[in-house]
Amino acid sequence: MATVRLSFSPAPVHVRTARLVGVAVARRAGVREDLLDEVRLAIGEACTRAVALHRQYGVVEPVLVEMSDSGAYSVRVVDRAPIEASIGLAALDADQLANESLNEDDLTTGVGFALLAGFVEDLQVRPVDEGVGTEVRMVWPLAR
Repeated sequence: MATVRLSFSPAPVHVRTARLVGVAVARRAGVREDLLDEVRLAIGEACTRAVALHRQYGVVEPVLVEMSDSGAYSVRVVDRAPIEASIGLAALDADQLANESLNEDDLTTGVGFALLAGFVEDLQVRPVDEGVGTEVRMVWPLAR
């Protein structure tokens, strides 16, 4: 069982690094080649969402990404924004969203869950165990 931890300041420029590391770890762990694009897109979306929340709420703590290959390939992306912010738009239905005046950050954080659900079959979003924030956990099977 190997675990790789990456933390980065909440800046969009670091999302690419997280994606590259995530795909490299997935490949080494044994994720099927045809799933690697989904892994890349999902990690990018989860990290972009976390960065957007940090920037929107002035959170300077780093975004945490943890990748593990124990039994399956799992990725955790942890933000430290208020949980209400994280759930916000995800709780609105399509008609309510159409009536909202949304800025780019709102769209990034709210639409992110819908995109993640399309990329990842095993997706969990929950409050962090300690403190403020949200954990997005994504799991892919290994080909071994």
